[in-house]
Amino acid sequence: MKEQRFNNILCKALEGDPLTRSEINNLLATREKGKIRRIFEVARSLRKKYFGTTVFLYGFVYFSNYCRNDCTFCINRHSNRLAQRYRKEADVILKACEYFAESGIHCIDLTMGEDPFFYQSEERFLLICEITEKVKQELYLPIMLSPGTLPQAFLPYLVEKGVDWFACYQETYNRALFQKIRPNQSFQNRLDLKYNAKELGLLVEEGILTGIGESLEDVADALAAMDKLGAHQRRVMRFIPQKETPLSGKCTSDRTTELIIIAVLRILFPDRLIPASLDIDGINGLMMRLDAGANVITSLIPPSMGLTGVAQPVLDINDGQRSVESVIPVLKAAGLVPASLKEYTRWITNEQERMRTCDPLGKE
Repeated sequence: MKEQRFNNILCKALEGDPLTRSEINNLLATREKGKIRRIFEVARSLRKKYFGTTVFLYGFVYFSNYCRNDCTFCINRHSNRLAQRYRKEADVILKACEYFAESGIHCIDLTMGEDPFFYQSEERFLLICEITEKVKQELYLPIMLSPGTLPQAFLPYLVEKGVDWFACYQETYNRALFQKIRPNQSFQNRLDLKYNAKELGLLVEEGILTGIGESLEDVADALAAMDKLGAHQRRVMRFIPQKETPLSGKCTSDRTTELIIIAVLRILFPDRLIPASLDIDGINGLMMRLDAGANVITSLIPPSMGLTGVAQPVLDINDGQRSVESVIPVLKAAGLVPASLKEYTRWITNEQERMRTCDPLGKE
């Protein structure tokens, strides 16, 4: 890309002018180190404009890794004989949530595979909802629930029990690629769940994978789809090959691709929440994601409770490196600080109010 054109794109981004599809593609395709640094600088400037120096922290409680699906990229796919399965009892889940409350977390992400046990009946699904309600009542923390493609009829229970966020990642908006990585699953049903969750007043997180065979155009399509959805939190994570899966022999993409997408997410959607996940490179990968413009740290996991991550099931967990205490020095080195719980809940309240006062197209 010619220097002047590149400079013009970054100037437009800083001024808040919308970028064309060609300009977005040009940023995504950038591989010159000096230009990448400048993209990151713009992303950080926009983060500072909208969020100051504050960052939000999410505790991750993967309470069941049983799953009915056979996703080709996931270690917890139904047919993986090497997966170490567990389904945590309510007291363990609550203990983990209490740990997070004491450590200064802003939101608890309760996550599971599409565990057939909980989807057999409304009564069993309500067990999850009851835990959610108890956490809200006792700890006063916002809750994100990541239950996969639950039945549409179950969504109202989330609102009733006080869930704030619904997360259900599409991973790709290329429908053919979707079928390769999520065989025998409905692209449209997964997408419709997110739209329906928003209509009920839930905040929505959307996410994509990079390094699974997507093209530059696929990434740009996904970014546009996230915007059409109006996702409040927009995430990208790099694919990590898992043992005993069809993609076990596939090489992951380089970190640069993921980091550039994080930065472009920030540039395109400067007021949205954009995560830096500890589930890819652990604590050692946090600074680079913050440098790219992320303003949420996700996949913090309490040690010694038998809880795991997903892409990196055990990385940095039992030695306490995926804790608030461990990320604070990294934040300090980046010139950032954890937000207060009041600041985070204010952001949520403002977004919920905006949904109530907007039409389905997001117009006031």
